[in-house]
Amino acid sequence: MAEYRPLADILRPRTFDDVIGQGHLVGKTGILRKLVSSGFLPSIVFWGPPGSGKTTLAELLARQTNAHFESKSAVTTTLSDVRAVVADARKRLDTGGQRTILFIDEIHRFTKAQQDAFLPHVEHGTIIFMGATTENPSFEVIAPLLSRCRVFVLKRLEDAELNGIISRGVAYLKRNIDDDARKTLLAFANGDARSLLTVLEIADRLTRARDKRTSRGRVIRLSDIEEAAQTKMLQYDRAAEEHYNTISAFIKSMRASDVDAALYYLARMVAAGEDPLFIARRMVVFASEDIGMAQPTALVVANAVFDACNKIGYPECQENLAHGVVYLALAKKDRHAYDAYFRALDDVNRFGNLPIPLVIRNTPTKLMKDLGYGKGYDRYTKASLLPDAVKGKKYY
Repeated sequence: MAEYRPLADILRPRTFDDVIGQGHLVGKTGILRKLVSSGFLPSIVFWGPPGSGKTTLAELLARQTNAHFESKSAVTTTLSDVRAVVADARKRLDTGGQRTILFIDEIHRFTKAQQDAFLPHVEHGTIIFMGATTENPSFEVIAPLLSRCRVFVLKRLEDAELNGIISRGVAYLKRNIDDDARKTLLAFANGDARSLLTVLEIADRLTRARDKRTSRGRVIRLSDIEEAAQTKMLQYDRAAEEHYNTISAFIKSMRASDVDAALYYLARMVAAGEDPLFIARRMVVFASEDIGMAQPTALVVANAVFDACNKIGYPECQENLAHGVVYLALAKKDRHAYDAYFRALDDVNRFGNLPIPLVIRNTPTKLMKDLGYGKGYDRYTKASLLPDAVKGKKYY
């Protein structure tokens, strides 16, 4: 069977020490290690992006605690399937004292009624429930079930971590991989280890016949990765110049209200695998920095785009990004609030901690009132309330 197992399954970590990334959960002081050491394992919801290790961590917890592991997908699992697992779990617990972990992948796809079915069995300890979701569990998992679970958030894998996974993959395949191919594979994976290993495995299979016919050696090249991924990757290294050139062009196009150019540079970033939250964060900043008081709702729209990207992810969230980019590019622009704040900040840095005028100081005690704090305060005064050294200055 090993010949037919996917590379991602073959390389799946067998101990916590094998896990790359998620150090806050499985590191030397990680919460999952502490739970295993304590002998107590609660029901858990793993929330994180695709390919970040949710299934792997559930399997490791079962192995580390000698629990029986049942894995199901919410897409194909019915309530009768769940009842059958629970019945077997009860027998297993009664006869041998062995706990059962029921892992449901994509738990957000279960309806409220289906999720309700877990409650009594979790409550009575018949099963340890574990769910995995890419969606915010606060919105997708019913409150009674969520209250009986610990939610653990998995982080998107960084390029350094994915590089380690590539190295493991090529070592197992007895391959080498050139620098361009490695960079392109990282960009394509976009934080998803499973996707990365799938493309790497396909590239390996595609090139075996070629390597038998030539003397080039067992090296995976850029063209192999592009063929395996079935996409021509754009030149866009997230740590290099092209990354900064593209985001700069994107921002400046929105600033100039050139909606077509803004959409083009957005498409460049999306096609190259840029993190949608990075793009959305820049849009939130732009809404206040460049639009400001000309159209205050721009900040609301930009935040909504960020929230949508966080909940939905690729590929659908590219539509939310496009919607927001058109809105921001076409909005009137006004940098007065931005400029005013930084003029005020310049004075703070220049003058330091200037004494606040007594008239607007807090007056919680009689002594402070006797010292003149708040004396003569008029809530609707037209007088300048700035410290004496900058009194009357106009920032906005």
